[in-house]
Amino acid sequence: MTTAPQSAESTGDLSELKRLLHQMSDLSAAEALMSWDQETFMPPAAARVRGLQMASLAGLAHELFTAPRMSELLNGAPTPDDQTDAALLRVVRRDHAKATRLPGEFVEERSRAQNEAHHAWIAARQNNDFASFAPHLEKMFELARRYADHQGYDDHPYDALLDDYEPGMKAAQVKVIFADLRDRTLPLLRRIAAAPDAADYSMLTRPFPLDAQRAFAVRVAQQAFGLSPDFSRLDESAHPFQTSFSRDDLRITTRFDETYFPMSLFGTWHETGHAMYEHGISAALERTPLSGGASLGVHESQSRMFENLLGRSRAFWQRYFPAFAEAAPEVAAGVSAESLYRAVNRVRPDLIRVEADEVTYNFHIMLRFELELSLLEGTLKVAELPEAWNARMQEFLGVTPPSDAQGVLQDIHWSAGLIGYFPTYTIGNLLSVQLLDAAKAQPEIAAEVERAEYGKLREWLTQHVHQYGRSKTPAEITLAATGRPLSADAYVKYLFGKYEDLYGLR
Repeated sequence: MTTAPQSAESTGDLSELKRLLHQMSDLSAAEALMSWDQETFMPPAAARVRGLQMASLAGLAHELFTAPRMSELLNGAPTPDDQTDAALLRVVRRDHAKATRLPGEFVEERSRAQNEAHHAWIAARQNNDFASFAPHLEKMFELARRYADHQGYDDHPYDALLDDYEPGMKAAQVKVIFADLRDRTLPLLRRIAAAPDAADYSMLTRPFPLDAQRAFAVRVAQQAFGLSPDFSRLDESAHPFQTSFSRDDLRITTRFDETYFPMSLFGTWHETGHAMYEHGISAALERTPLSGGASLGVHESQSRMFENLLGRSRAFWQRYFPAFAEAAPEVAAGVSAESLYRAVNRVRPDLIRVEADEVTYNFHIMLRFELELSLLEGTLKVAELPEAWNARMQEFLGVTPPSDAQGVLQDIHWSAGLIGYFPTYTIGNLLSVQLLDAAKAQPEIAAEVERAEYGKLREWLTQHVHQYGRSKTPAEITLAATGRPLSADAYVKYLFGKYEDLYGLR
């Protein structure tokens, strides 16, 4: 990123534009802080007023972004010679066009509805009561259809929603990717299901005290993955997430279960991957729309890399098994690094997406994508959703949820209005392997990864992915970092190589 001299007029226009963008960023950070607080520490009775407060902040940010002066600055700004400023104008003009298509009253209505739906979802999930959440879900999809109409689309309303999370991606492309993955990985899943499995999985449900779980998860996040208490903190929430208020103020959450430790460990390391992406973004982009992930798929590639490609690797558990045994001696009794590695990579169709293994995970995403399309098209009614969910779970994975809490109510996304989000998880899976393969093409990085040391890998990721934030598109980052466009090839090869070995299928 180079800086070149500019005319006084250009510099002045950009200075005022940046000042307004900084104010917007600060408003968004304040709203994000309120959102994080309501997930972690806010007393339940505060929910109603908190929703109003967050709606006000969202409205103020929208008003600032859509004010006439913003349009004047964007329309009058000459093309800068500086690459970062040019990227800023490109991204802000794109975001501005999207924002100005939305009436202010719609923005506030959606914020209020999302807050109400969120709290309704928490209660519905706790009480296994889909009927109480259904009206809120109907509202979320109604708002999604209205949003798509405001934005406009050529082929399918889903395109307008997906573009917010994965710029340029279309529903038709997702269908092709998913069909390809289904065809190439379903045979592997069936071979694994038919193979004898003598691995011992009982260790995964041995009691592991929560404080010790937390201490081990944090120790690995810091030593292996670079997370520091200087710029982050870990808390608990109903659904793990990561949010940031700046590159040096990162919050991650996880959830704990004393008799199933993979939930907290891998959840923590997954969110650590997200946090390290945010921390690696160039400080020069701070408090601008460029300070964020290039897309959710690129973001997810980092969390899935840390959680799965590294955290579930044989090399990782060979290195960190002594620390694990020290933290959980009763769990580790009679267990070896190899047996633990095999246990945490068990392939078994499961009800819960966030607990799914690498082979079955994408089928959970396919299910949600297909249901979202049907709900948007009106071919499926919200009242019919639990039955449709259960039918697809049986079709894809051969399991049927015993309750809606373990089925259609398990994810936070729809209650937050994040419709069009789910495909980015699979995109992240594909890109995670493609990026790691590219990094390991450098012998020194490959050697370190084999020793479960990741310092040079983090440097490579910062250099080739993180630092750019949104200043480069996902396609540009992928091509420059890996030498080719996004493809499922590396991911499918990785799955077959790892799981044919684990299950003796070669």
